[in-house]
Amino acid sequence: MDKEITIYDIAKGVGFSPTTVSRALNDHPAVNKKTKQRIYDIAAQMGYRSNLFASNLRRQHTNTIGVIVPILNSNFQSSVMAGMEKVANEAGYNLIISQSLGTMEKEIANAKTMYNSRVDGLLVSLSHDSESIEHFEPFFKKGIPVIFYDRVAEHKQSTSIVIDNVQAAYKATTHLIEQGCRNIVHITGNLKINVYTDRLKGFKYALVDNDLPYKKASVIATDLTEEAGIKAAEQILKMDPRPDGIFVANDFCAVNCMKALKQAGIAIPDDIAVVGFNNDPITRVVEPNLTTIDYPGYEMGEVAARNLTNYLDALSDVNITNTVTLRSDLIVRESSLKKKLKK
Repeated sequence: MDKEITIYDIAKGVGFSPTTVSRALNDHPAVNKKTKQRIYDIAAQMGYRSNLFASNLRRQHTNTIGVIVPILNSNFQSSVMAGMEKVANEAGYNLIISQSLGTMEKEIANAKTMYNSRVDGLLVSLSHDSESIEHFEPFFKKGIPVIFYDRVAEHKQSTSIVIDNVQAAYKATTHLIEQGCRNIVHITGNLKINVYTDRLKGFKYALVDNDLPYKKASVIATDLTEEAGIKAAEQILKMDPRPDGIFVANDFCAVNCMKALKQAGIAIPDDIAVVGFNNDPITRVVEPNLTTIDYPGYEMGEVAARNLTNYLDALSDVNITNTVTLRSDLIVRESSLKKKLKK
């Protein structure tokens, strides 16, 4: 293995002191351009690599931002990452990304790794079973900014980036009611997570405002996976009376529920109208195309990263606004449009 080239090796090669070499490589104004260029050329020929990590530690920052996500293989999280990457790179920061795999245990380990890696700030979407954010306290105590997005937790030293999940769910449920649905089932996720508790609230409010009864039996709590969608469909098929509308808290589960219902002979939307959530690409492939809530993942990533980089660059304070709420829209497609109501 080749020896790592140091400024002392370069100094010997060019006949200048290590101090002059160091200043030249750091573009110090005390070194003239001709000398800098000569030192740059020799350094490149020798294969010198600047030790940015050590340099950044001396300056008390690493120009890195940690990101902890529940899972990476989702269209929503991929969109969020793209938005974060764009803003972070433009501001001169690199992202270190890890996934909790939906468990608090892994999230705790990720947080510890990020802390020990001396990230300048942290962007977090909480895991499926996170009931505490105590593992982020070392960041708060050190004054390292933490911004939560999507799956968030309230903390006086942090900002949360969300959509109005209550309003979005209200829109989705109201749309089904406007299509003539009177017996609507809501398929949701872990109700300990803010996004799902808020979507359930919106579902309830829409029923109440339209004089329809809320029944606990009409709420199916799942992990929103493919298998959960199929099992939910089996449960719905056994209900008497059978539901005429379904609002699902994510598109992936909605699509698999819809497919299972169709295989059982249910006509979508004539027998049962279906609405999902997220506006994943799969919504435009399945037949009929799925009505859904557009969740602005890319914008959420941009806003979260911009809030953090602005704070790190002393342009703003993450404590000024505790919650930033982004707009979301209902996208109506064929899966919820009952034929008798079509124009």
